[in-house]
Amino acid sequence: MRAAVMYSPGDIRLEDVPKPAAATGEVLLRVAAVGVCGSDLPRMLTKGAHRMPIVCGHEFSGHIAEIGKDVSGYETGELVGVAPLIPCRVCDQCATGNFSRCRNYDYFGSRRDGAYTEFVSVPVGNLLKTPEGADPRAVAMTDPASIALHAVWKAPPTMGQRGGVIGCGPIGLFAIQWMKLMGCTEVVAVDISQQKLDQAKEAGATRTLLVTDEVPAGLTCDLIVEAAGHPSSINLAAKLAGPGGHVVFIGIPVADVTLENKTFQHFLRQEISLHGAWNSFGAPFPGKQWTVALEALSNGTLRWEFMISHELELEELPAMFETFKRKNDFFSKVMFRP
Repeated sequence: MRAAVMYSPGDIRLEDVPKPAAATGEVLLRVAAVGVCGSDLPRMLTKGAHRMPIVCGHEFSGHIAEIGKDVSGYETGELVGVAPLIPCRVCDQCATGNFSRCRNYDYFGSRRDGAYTEFVSVPVGNLLKTPEGADPRAVAMTDPASIALHAVWKAPPTMGQRGGVIGCGPIGLFAIQWMKLMGCTEVVAVDISQQKLDQAKEAGATRTLLVTDEVPAGLTCDLIVEAAGHPSSINLAAKLAGPGGHVVFIGIPVADVTLENKTFQHFLRQEISLHGAWNSFGAPFPGKQWTVALEALSNGTLRWEFMISHELELEELPAMFETFKRKNDFFSKVMFRP
């Protein structure tokens, strides 16, 4: 089968590799759609993965091509979603249902081969049944949608509150939609790109700001999701929170983060709560974050198709990652169809 193999950061080669088989307790999936996560950019271009060479890609859906022993309840040809984290299920965090904090996990696309390829073998416990007629691309977007929901659920808004999102990639765009669905009458969106802010409006943002804009006096939010991971946006998120507000951080910074004294004084004196959110998993695995998100994507409650800026063949993956290096090209959700 074909696969985009990363040998080292920036060295990505489309190659023929052995096709896996479905072991006991697994199914073999023919990958239907796989999206590029923001975490794939540093992983594949600068930082590397836990092991190399490796096939990355963890936001994916597929049709069942082969069913291994001891697997029931699934049929060949069925479209399924995949939760990419494989928890150990024995550590103290797994025992309490906090699978995102598993102490000894495996993960598609960073610790084991992922879905930038044609076929992937997947443990049955990581499969999600999809509603009839679901679009494979929508199913592949369950991961970013569930991450946004996991973050918003850290401090769920109530009717009439004002939300804020800093960083309007797909996760941020889903966070805007979740906030509106949960009752926020206003959502402020902040980004460095006007094109991203245009998408934020389409997602439901009621006010948009470029990071270069001056924040209007008195503009504060009850709940803010920081999805950019840049030191400046992290400081802005804390300062934009109103008295007793909540800030949830899901952006992954590359460099060290320094909180300005003004930022610290604000969240200290206004009793702001700062939350970390990692991944999106709950009990029973993979959690309601996944089942609720998948249903919302499938029935039209969550809008997703407007986020897809590129839909490409697997052969185009190495060239697309070269494009990512330039940073001045616009992209939102990039989707491959192996």
